[in-house]
Amino acid sequence: MYLPVPLFGYLCDRYSPPPLSLLAGLLFGAGYLLAAFTYRSGPPSDAIEGGSGWPFGIMILAFIGIGAGTSCMYLSAVATCAKNFSTAKYRGFMLAVPIAAFGLSGMWQSQIGARLLYTKLPNGHRGGVDVFKFFIFLAGILIGVGILGTLCLRIVNEEELIDRGVEELERSGLLEDSDFFRNDANGNGHRNYGTAVDSEADAASDHSSEADLRLSESVLFKKRDEENRLRRKKSWLLNHATHSFLTDRTMWLLAAGFFLLTGPGEAYINNLGTIIPTLTPRTYFDPDGDPPAGRPETHVSIIAITSTLARLFTGSLSDLFAPASQPENPPSTRVSFSRLVLLLPSAFLLFLSFINLALPFMTPATPSLFLLSSGLLGLGYGASFSLVPIIISVVWGVENFATNWGVVAMMPAGGAAVWSIVYSLGYSNASGGNECTGYACFAWWAWGCAASVGIAIILWGFAWRLWIRRNVIV
Repeated sequence: MYLPVPLFGYLCDRYSPPPLSLLAGLLFGAGYLLAAFTYRSGPPSDAIEGGSGWPFGIMILAFIGIGAGTSCMYLSAVATCAKNFSTAKYRGFMLAVPIAAFGLSGMWQSQIGARLLYTKLPNGHRGGVDVFKFFIFLAGILIGVGILGTLCLRIVNEEELIDRGVEELERSGLLEDSDFFRNDANGNGHRNYGTAVDSEADAASDHSSEADLRLSESVLFKKRDEENRLRRKKSWLLNHATHSFLTDRTMWLLAAGFFLLTGPGEAYINNLGTIIPTLTPRTYFDPDGDPPAGRPETHVSIIAITSTLARLFTGSLSDLFAPASQPENPPSTRVSFSRLVLLLPSAFLLFLSFINLALPFMTPATPSLFLLSSGLLGLGYGASFSLVPIIISVVWGVENFATNWGVVAMMPAGGAAVWSIVYSLGYSNASGGNECTGYACFAWWAWGCAASVGIAIILWGFAWRLWIRRNVIV
């Protein structure tokens, strides 16, 4: 889901969002259908004796398609909003909407799986999710959404967007060293075709039909040349923007902080289903009731709701109180503050989520407080996924947004892998080969995650300080 994001972002910037949305539908459909029938085939022979199911590798292949499809669909939506509303008053909110929808999907889909697409136990009670039906449901709905995006996602007035980016570079003096723009200023390129059109029309004035034909061919040739010139100008601008982004020190501070913050968040979401049993006392038995720490689908819904609210709320606040990008004349009297004033406290909420889990007299003593950790994590995690792309669009522009955000959005992959391994090692060591219960199952992991988020806050503080020194308005 994360590793191919820079590649898909690059393709999205250069070839527009619709092809990416179509690719998302194809990847999702193939991935979930393959996963459904792999699951239905049962366990393979290397899992149990006598098993006849498909190999595990086929399921891995299915989820590669699912992860890649997630990246494609997410980027096509976010990039469309970022570019179409780059100069709008509520650009932050409009960028937060598809990001919020991305988080909200987990809430309603988990509830459909748990309450509609479930298996029935022999005693008539509701069992777990019917995985085969759930995968088929996801395949169908995501193929439809991919096709809808292909038909409806459009970048409006992209030429104006490119010209605006070029004008900003002209003001900075960076275009003086460009052979491409120097040649264009000397009259090379499409301007010559205008002369050809005029001369041909004058020479053929006595032969109207032949003149019309030549004129039409010349106009078509001129139009193609203008399209080629726009394509070359766009390619030049995007290549320059990518280079500037990757060589900026503050970008790496922002990316490192995102790595350290989202990694623990991803690991928490991935493993909360195994944390719940560790908080369940051995003497507890109520097959029809909820565990003391809550059901997994309840936590998924809490995280989805809180992250959605956080994304919309912080996106809206960033519009209402963000400082003006240009000096105002006369000076405005409205209250304004940097977007980092929203990002750093949001990260602190994520820090508190792990502290609540790590302190032995909090969640381990009162398992129901695990629900509080999920709520705090959803707020902090959701806000960071809204504010970081907004900051990227403000500091480095939107012309190359999908590529730039794709580079930073790749960071959770490494962070999730690191902290999931740490959790697994701690769980295995504390379990002694059996199912693990108690505080020792997650204690060191929770403290480590809290420290990681704390370091992320410090790195973002350094980046903010450098932006202030450069007079970059964030």
